[in-house]
Amino acid sequence: MYIDTHTHLYSNQFDDDRHEVVTRALDAGVTKMLLPNIDRASLPGMKDLQEKFPLNCFSMIGLHPCSVNADWKSELSFLKTQFEQTNFIAVGEIGIDLYWDKTFKREQEYAFVEQVNWAKERNLPIVIHARDSFPEIFRLLDTLNDDTLKGVFHCFTGSIEDVEKIRSYGGFLFGIGGVLTFKKSGLEEVVKSISLNEIILETDSPYLAPTPHRGKRNESSYIPIICSKLSDIFEISELEIARITTENASKLFGL
Repeated sequence: MYIDTHTHLYSNQFDDDRHEVVTRALDAGVTKMLLPNIDRASLPGMKDLQEKFPLNCFSMIGLHPCSVNADWKSELSFLKTQFEQTNFIAVGEIGIDLYWDKTFKREQEYAFVEQVNWAKERNLPIVIHARDSFPEIFRLLDTLNDDTLKGVFHCFTGSIEDVEKIRSYGGFLFGIGGVLTFKKSGLEEVVKSISLNEIILETDSPYLAPTPHRGKRNESSYIPIICSKLSDIFEISELEIARITTENASKLFGL
């Protein structure tokens, strides 16, 4: 049994065959799919999935850093209302992304801090998107860290030094996905420095499909490919990788 801890299954890239995608995931042993939010526009699709697959799809709430723009305060206010009215398993996907555009860097930081505090109020995990922004995120987490801070660095592609820094906070796991299977990613050596008890599996579908599907649409049924790569790295069975990562995800997200 596997858990895909990060899939944008509500994406319009799945509009033509969403039900079939879920069926393929279940057939592959991926029994739970966790849905990170992007902004207010992604909420209806997530709600629909959770209603259709209540035992398999679980929603988060959050404002993606790439959706932080001039009206970020209004967007956060709307999402906060939803957060207060509905039960979500996590606050995410939140973070800082300086790869595409630095225009709203300061606003991204403000939004990140506010949403971390939402999570801490309810003892929920946060799901962090960090792209070209580890120093900025670490600076903020240094001020926010306490016994209630926990979560996952989603799609982790950092360095061994980043692993040590994240580990020092005490409550974070590492989301490992298809990038691990890319020949020139350099991630394999970093993953060797992470304990299996700190790893959860994810696809980030429809993005970042693992080899041999690289460049194509990703989906949750590819989780076993990531598991197989971890099995090679840690030299233990895929069954054991599945068991440990599923336990890690279940504990973090209260599943």
